[in-house]
Order: sequence, then structure tokens, then C-alpha cells
Amino acid sequence: MPGHMRIGEVAERTGLSLRTIRYYEEVGLVVPSARSQGGFRLYTEPDVERLNMIKRMKPLGFQLDQMRELLEILDDRERGELTEQRRDRLEEFHTSVRERCASLRAELRTAEDFADTLWRRLP
Repeated sequence: MPGHMRIGEVAERTGLSLRTIRYYEEVGLVVPSARSQGGFRLYTEPDVERLNMIKRMKPLGFQLDQMRELLEILDDRERGELTEQRRDRLEEFHTSVRERCASLRAELRTAEDFADTLWRRLP
């Protein structure tokens, strides 16, 4: 089908393993847009974008249920169906992500300081 990709190409484009992509399908985070005559999963560009979004959530410590909720909110937003309650929840997610980014930056500084310490101690 034109515009459709098989899972191998999607894995290449996203840097995710086939196993991870299948797992995200199992837990309902992403659903292939179609299946080929032979039953192969077929993905579209929006599916790839969704997988990239999920991939970016992972280092921020999102749990599966949080990922699912955030993706649903973003889907609502895309359709122009964002309720005030969902908008507030999106703001909460944004605040949480900003705090986690600050925490990751602090962890990185600590790790870099340690790497520098080791470098200075090399003969």
C-alpha cells in the first residue's frame, strides 16, 4: 500500500526495536494503521510520529498509564476536542516534564563532574 511502511522500516526510522514497537502495540499506545494481505503490520507517517513521541517520553520517567493518558489528551487536542479538564491535565504534564528535564540536567552535571575527576586522575 502506498504510504505504508512495514515494521522493519519503522524500527529503522525510530531507532526502536521490533520487540518494543510490538509491545507498544500490545499495550495500546500505538496501533498500526493497516495490515497487508499477508497480515504484516503497516504503519503510516502519523504512526511513526506517535512512536517518536513515545520514545521521547521514556527518558522522562513516564509510566505506561501516563503515556496512554497524555497521548489521548494530545489526540483530543488534534481533533479540537480538548476539554478544560484535559487542558489543565496537559498543563500538569508540561510542568512535570519541565521539572524532570531540570532534574536530568542536574544529574548530567554530576556525571560530567565525575568524568572530569576521573580524567584528571588518569596517568
